[in-house]
Amino acid sequence: MAPSQLKRLKESLRQNGITGPPKSKKEKKKGVKPEQRVQRNVALANIRESFNPFEIKQPSRPSKMDVTTAKTMTGKAAKQAVARPGVTKSLGEQARRETLLLEMQKRNKVGGILDRRIGENDPTMTPEERALERFTREKGKKHKSSLFDLEMDEPEEQLTHMGRTLTLDERDMLVDDFDAGNLSSNSEEERDGIRPPKRRHAQLEELPGAQSEEPERKKTKAEVMKEVIAKSKLHKYERQAAKEEDEDVREELDKGIGDLRAVLGGLQNSLAKLPKPAAAESAFAAKPKEADPFGDYDKEIRKMALDRRSKPADRTKTDEEKIQEEAERLKELEEKRLRRMKGEAEESDEEESEASESVGNESDQEEEEEEEADDAVEFGLPSNTRVLERPAGFEDEDEFLVDVEMASSDEEDNESVGNSDSDSDSDSHASNDGGDDLREEDLEGSTLGLKSIQTCPRTYEDLLAAIEGVAWEHVTEAIRRIRVLHDLSLSADNRGKLADFSESLVQFLVERPNVKPALPLKAYEGVIRHIHSMARQFVDQIGQRFRTHLREMHSREDMTAGDLMVLTAIGAIFPTSDHFHQVVTPAITIMCRWLERTKPTEIEHLRTGAYIGALCIKYQGFSKRYIPELVRFTLQAMQTKHHPLPELEPHVANLIAMADLWSDKSAFTEIFSAAPAILESLKQRKAQQHIQILLDQAQLARRPLELHHHLPLPIKTAIPKFEENFNPDKHYDPDRERADAAKLRAEYKRERKGAMRELRKDSNFVAREKLKEKKEKDRAYEEKYRKLVSEIQGEEGREKNIYEREKRMRKSKH
Repeated sequence: MAPSQLKRLKESLRQNGITGPPKSKKEKKKGVKPEQRVQRNVALANIRESFNPFEIKQPSRPSKMDVTTAKTMTGKAAKQAVARPGVTKSLGEQARRETLLLEMQKRNKVGGILDRRIGENDPTMTPEERALERFTREKGKKHKSSLFDLEMDEPEEQLTHMGRTLTLDERDMLVDDFDAGNLSSNSEEERDGIRPPKRRHAQLEELPGAQSEEPERKKTKAEVMKEVIAKSKLHKYERQAAKEEDEDVREELDKGIGDLRAVLGGLQNSLAKLPKPAAAESAFAAKPKEADPFGDYDKEIRKMALDRRSKPADRTKTDEEKIQEEAERLKELEEKRLRRMKGEAEESDEEESEASESVGNESDQEEEEEEEADDAVEFGLPSNTRVLERPAGFEDEDEFLVDVEMASSDEEDNESVGNSDSDSDSDSHASNDGGDDLREEDLEGSTLGLKSIQTCPRTYEDLLAAIEGVAWEHVTEAIRRIRVLHDLSLSADNRGKLADFSESLVQFLVERPNVKPALPLKAYEGVIRHIHSMARQFVDQIGQRFRTHLREMHSREDMTAGDLMVLTAIGAIFPTSDHFHQVVTPAITIMCRWLERTKPTEIEHLRTGAYIGALCIKYQGFSKRYIPELVRFTLQAMQTKHHPLPELEPHVANLIAMADLWSDKSAFTEIFSAAPAILESLKQRKAQQHIQILLDQAQLARRPLELHHHLPLPIKTAIPKFEENFNPDKHYDPDRERADAAKLRAEYKRERKGAMRELRKDSNFVAREKLKEKKEKDRAYEEKYRKLVSEIQGEEGREKNIYEREKRMRKSKH
């Protein structure tokens, strides 16, 4: 049978020499050496650990994976992990008492005293170390504060003897007691042979040769800075005094300026009244006329007030810079157009420019118009290079400069315009030194056959009366002349006149094509150009007039020549690629409605439909939006057999244009699949081949639907995979990302478990402390309650005894 724990403990104490036979008095007097005390404590600690099996915790297996050898891959013996749960628990408990318990005690409390004394909360420091550290800190602070003190040139503390310094320099030399200077002194310090330093320096400075005898000492930094500040203040004061003196002189001159002007005015009047010298006197006539010194005084003053400083001109840009700026401007315009086409919000600057433009500032207006590119070429209008001296592709009808002399001469002339007007126009144009864009021959040609126009036509009837008798070749020139004579820079009332004039031009496009004899398209082309240029200034009036006519077109089914001219003008004036436009969108809607409701049975409908189809294609040249009504009408028109072939050629051209326009659509095959058969019946070989090629390309570009592609799975085998130089501490996952992810997951799991374990320990500690605090409060309450009860019971007992005693005394008396 194994011995008991008590016997084992006694045996261990006896073996380590802690217990044994009693010591003699001599051994007891010797005491215990420090080495023996340390050995005794170590032995007791070992015995305590060996007899408490719960103080040491060993894992169930020495490592994570069992191996055949007791050594690792490096050849060293594997270290077995030994845990001490008791020590760990006590350390954790102590750490929580130092941190968590203090937080619990300070919770919901405000204020308190924080002890910041050096070493006060450090139990490892002795009192001597604390005092030394505090003394060092104090001296360091004094040194930092006095490091840049300019007044502390000498050390404050000096060794003294009997109140006298021990330095033996010339200033502090001891003076003989029987010196003659001391006999006449009255102060106690001078009788002792010592003179204060300050008084001694003052007396030396009073001597006549004292400064010359002493060597010049170097000035300190403080003295140098004081001198600099004093000089700066002196210069500032001198400048201020000079400024005040100038102000006083200026005020005195201002006070007398009125009298001076009166004197000058009287002198000028007197000189003007003097008789002029005779021109026949040769002696005086030969002499040059003397300049009046006071005659041009006011003129010079006014000239100086109105004189402006010349501004530096911009440097001449190179060709590369001009090309770069033009490319950037075109890119910005294209981005704005794409945003409008997609229906995105755009910050427009048109309202700001209209609000800021003034009536009389025509030059600024011309600069803004020069910056904008005209898009007339984009809408199919040919350029007029005869009038405009601009680069190719830039065209507009208002690219001319207004000549005020020409306008005034035209207004003053009440007769018919003849050769004299053309001569005056050419002379005024020549006076511009090439600044006018109109050439002399243009002005001469513009006045041939035109009557004098004095008023601006504000209605359609007035416009017809103004251009009555004018040949159709000169209609554009007549409109141009009206705009010149009533330009915005000439009068503020011209804005309203030109606005009404622009509406009358729109009405001209509506009414005039329906009247016989019809004008050639060249005349309408010029009118559209003028409306396009005036739309920049009167966009609201022109747009509202177009919308009014579109509303009338919506109320009826048929299409007139004026309606077609209005639709053509809308496509040339307004941007047709916008997602939504107040004028273009209703126009496209009306055209699509007509194409849907009209059957191509008559020749008039066939021709009108071909023209409307061409307009729709031109409208969608940029945005490329699909119009199903146009395709349906075109195919129906081509399927009619009783119409002659020349009437169907415009529809064939429209079909080819539609195919080229919508070739990128995903439904191109379904839209134009019926077209080749119809073209074959009409014997249109070229058109049929063109559309067939586009259909084949669209079919090849299509990608049919298919199932998902999966990687082939390998056949599973039962052959084991062996790893040479296998290390159980490493992971052999070939996928690096998966191995890193597994490592991160394991680390997260380990940290999470550790955090949860610490939180559980913290909660248990808080619960124990709260329970301990509650027990302490309950104990204090019970103790206080027992004291009160005992006091009350004792008082009641005393009162009862007094009552019983009094009762017995009364009974004994009776």
